[in-house]
Order: sequence, then C-alpha cells, then structure tokens
Amino acid sequence: MSGMATTPKQPDLTPRLPGGGDAVVLERRRQRVQPPKMYQVVLLNDDFTPMEFVVHVLQEVFHKDRETATQIMLKVHVHGRGVCGVYTRDIAHTKVEQVTQQARAAGHPLQCVAEPIE
Repeated sequence: MSGMATTPKQPDLTPRLPGGGDAVVLERRRQRVQPPKMYQVVLLNDDFTPMEFVVHVLQEVFHKDRETATQIMLKVHVHGRGVCGVYTRDIAHTKVEQVTQQARAAGHPLQCVAEPIE
C-alpha cells in the first residue's frame, strides 16, 4: 500500500425498482377543488293547489318560518314561480322529490323543479 489515504466509498442511495431500473419520484401538486355546482329549488304556480298547502310544504320541506313561507307562496302566486332555497345537486333533487310526494299524497298538482345556477 502506498502512503495515500483512501476515502471510504459512499453507498449508492439512488432509489431502484425491483427490476434494477431507477425509480422516479414525482412532486405532489396541490389540486384545486371546485366548489359543488349549486341548484335552486323553484315552486311553480298552478290554479288548483291551495295557498295554505304551499305554505305548509315550505315550512315542512324547506324549514321556513310562517312569514317567510307566506312571502314565497305569494311570490309563486303572483309571479308564477318562487325560489325556495339553493342547495347542492343531490339535496336539491331530494327536496323536489319530497315536495312532489307530499303534493301527490294530498291530491295536489303542485310542481317543483331544481335549476342549476350559472
């Protein structure tokens, strides 16, 4: 051996795949999650459903107080339609189904729709 000092060999810490190839490490990127699309639930006017039943549905299904339910009912009566609330898609469609079931069970043709908000 000569008088030169040798430095110990550094271990190879490169990640390897089981087949012997080099592994690739990807950086995580933050994903931007969009808020869910919102839908408004709208009651449509008809000439047969009693106003008191509409107020009842607004209180039961949409949890409105009597005064607010009466204001929405009058808007439906005067303008032909009234917004009951704004919800995510699944909740809006559930509310429409609840209104339709209650109306049919009571023998009323009350119509309710969910419309996407742009």
